[in-house]
Amino acid sequence: MRLVVAAVGRLKRGPERDLAERYRERAAKSGRSLGIRGLEVVEIDESRARRAEDRVVEEAAALAKALPENAAIVVLDERGTPLSSMDLAGTIGQWRDHGRQAAVFVIGGADGVAVRLAGRADLRLAFGAATWPHQLVRIMLLEQLYRCMTILAGHPYHRE
Repeated sequence: MRLVVAAVGRLKRGPERDLAERYRERAAKSGRSLGIRGLEVVEIDESRARRAEDRVVEEAAALAKALPENAAIVVLDERGTPLSSMDLAGTIGQWRDHGRQAAVFVIGGADGVAVRLAGRADLRLAFGAATWPHQLVRIMLLEQLYRCMTILAGHPYHRE
């Protein structure tokens, strides 16, 4: 199984990008012994359409191209289900154990994710009810994926 983070927008050089890359590398390295073949970040350009509805549709079409066959789809959505790190790790472990080739975590643009794409999600995941900047959501997601790998490996990084 491989993990993919598909995000609208690009992280510029700087501390946010460095931190995101640090967690991506840690998760990828920790996942190798668990049957996780890597963690890729796919950045999608923000749409320049004038209307929000058009932006969402254009971005969803670009995001859909990043979805491998037989992938579990997770859409980050403040109205989604808040999961504990343990529950998220368990979900990823189940997908892996049931032969899913990939799990794709989708972070939409400023106007969200198109209903059509969100409707395909196996999970709509919330990091609480607050609205977070996209850069921080990506960092928090990558940290959680690293944490999930350590939980699945029985590593003491996560403490309850």
